[in-house]
Amino acid sequence: MKGTGEDLSGGAGSDRREVPPEVEGKKGKTRRIAAIDIGTNSIRSIVVQVAPEGTYRILDDERALVRLGEGLNESGSIAPAAWQRALEALSRQKKIIDGYGVDAIEAVATSAVRKAANGGALIDAIAAEVGLQVDIISGEEEAALAAASAFHNFDLEGVRHLIVDIGGGSLELITALGSHTEEVLSLELGAVFLTERFIKSDPVSPADLAKLRKYVRKTLKAHYDRGYGPLHCLVGSGGTITSLAAMVTASRRERFDSIHGYELLRSEVVHLLAMLHRKSAKERRALPGLNPERADIIVAGVAVVDELMDYFQVNLLKVNEHGIREGLILKGLHRQKLLPEDRKIRTWRDSALAFARSCHFEETHSLHTAKLALQLFGAVAKRFRLKERERRLLEAAAILHDVGYFISYSAHHKHSYHLIRHAQLFGFTPRERELIANVARYHRKSAPKKKHEEYTRLPAPDRLLVSRLGGILRLADGLDRRRTSAVQDLECLLGKDTLQVKLIGEDDLSVELFGARGKGDLFESAFKVKLELEEPPREGIQGNGFQP
Repeated sequence: MKGTGEDLSGGAGSDRREVPPEVEGKKGKTRRIAAIDIGTNSIRSIVVQVAPEGTYRILDDERALVRLGEGLNESGSIAPAAWQRALEALSRQKKIIDGYGVDAIEAVATSAVRKAANGGALIDAIAAEVGLQVDIISGEEEAALAAASAFHNFDLEGVRHLIVDIGGGSLELITALGSHTEEVLSLELGAVFLTERFIKSDPVSPADLAKLRKYVRKTLKAHYDRGYGPLHCLVGSGGTITSLAAMVTASRRERFDSIHGYELLRSEVVHLLAMLHRKSAKERRALPGLNPERADIIVAGVAVVDELMDYFQVNLLKVNEHGIREGLILKGLHRQKLLPEDRKIRTWRDSALAFARSCHFEETHSLHTAKLALQLFGAVAKRFRLKERERRLLEAAAILHDVGYFISYSAHHKHSYHLIRHAQLFGFTPRERELIANVARYHRKSAPKKKHEEYTRLPAPDRLLVSRLGGILRLADGLDRRRTSAVQDLECLLGKDTLQVKLIGEDDLSVELFGARGKGDLFESAFKVKLELEEPPREGIQGNGFQP
C-alpha cells in the first residue's frame, strides 16, 4: 500500500501519531525518517515527517511480499528466488525513500535472515547492491520494538497484559504490567514456519491442525508456567492479527477507516478458526477482509492466536496496526533526539484535546459544555445504567463537538462527524470513535433519522446510546448558548417522568434558558422524560424554585 501523505494529526483521512510537545528537534525544521522491516513473509517500509511541534505523519507506506522464509526450514538457507525478490523489493523501496530526502533510515532484518545460513551474505549483498545498511536483530530486540509501539498506542496503565507480534518465522511475546516489561521472549512459532512444518493438506485436515496446536501448546508450556494468567488483554500486531480484525469487520459489515485499536473476543477467534480450516486455500482467498496472499498461512497464524488466548486465559484481543515498523520509527526518533527519553503518560483526554486544538476549537466553550454535559449525565446515569465507559464517550464528544468549524461553519456538525471518525484518538477503539463522532454530529440541527446512514448502520443498542448521549450533549450545548459560561452550575432532580434542571449563574440566563428549551428535544425522546428548565430568580423578580 503506497501512502499519499496521510496527515497523522487526527484530521480527516488522518492517522497521526502524537509525539509529546517537548520535542527536542531543531526548531522550525521538519525532519524525515524512514524505517524498513525485512521479515520472513514480507518487507515493509515507511517514511514519516516529524514536525517541530511534536507530531509525525506518514508520507509513504510500502509492502512487498517476498517470502524470504520459503523452504528455509528444510534447506537452512534463503532460496535464490527469494533472495532476488528481496533485492528487487529493497531496491525499489530505497529509491522511494531517497526521493523523500530522509535524514535517517532504520533498517532491520528479523527471523528468516537471522536463522538462515546465508543471512549474513544477504545483508552484505543488500549493502553492496542497494546501498542500505541493515541490522540483523535478535528476537528479543524485535519484541522490544513491538512493545514500544504497543505502549505508544494503548492505555495499558495498571493492567497486566501480553503483547505479541506474529511474524512469518517467529512469535515475539512481552508480558507486562502497565508500561513495565516483565518478560520478553521470541519463539519459533511464526505463521510461515508452522504452515510449512505442519500443514500438508488442503483444506487443512483436523489431524494437521491438531498437531500444529499441540506443538504451540508444548512450546508455550516449556517457557511459561501455567499459573501465569489470567491477563487483562492481549495486544497483537503483525499480518495475522490485522487479517483477523479485517475478516471480522467484513463479516459484520462494519466500515472503519482503520482497524487500529479494534477489539475481538476469544469466541470470535474460535469461530473464525473453525471456518478457516474447513475451507480450501482457493476459498480462503475469496474471503472478504483477507489478503489473498495470506490465504495459505492464515490458518496457522489464527491457531497461534487461539492457543495464546487459551493458555494465558485472555478473552480480549486489541489490534495494533503499526507494530515493529512504528517501533523502528520511535527508535529513530530517540536516536535523532526528536523524542525525550522520559515521556509523559498519554491519556485519552490529552489526545482529544490535542486533536481539538489542531482544529482550532473554541476551548472555553467546549470544556464548559463538557462540564455541563457530565452534570446532566450524573443525573440520569444510575437509572439508565450508564457507566464510566459511556461517561468517557460523552466527555470526548463534548470536547470535540465543534471541531467541524475547522472545515466550515455551514453544516459544521457533519464536518465534526467526519473529522472525529477519521482521527486517531488514543484510548478509543474504532467502534468507540464511531460512537463519539455520531454523538458529536447530533449536538445541533436534525435529531437521528432513518435516512442518516451513519446512524442506521449502527447496532440497535449503539443507536440508543448515541441518542441518549447526543441528547445530553445537545442540551448542554444549548445551556451555553452565548458561549460565555454564564450557566455556572446545574441542580438536577430526576423524577418518575421528569428531569428538573435549575440553571445557576450570576447573570441573566434567559438566553441560555431559551437555548436549552430549543435543544431539549432529543434528550426528552431518548430518555422518555419531560424537561423542566428554570433559571434562578433575579433580583426584583419572583421565581418558582424547587428543592433538589
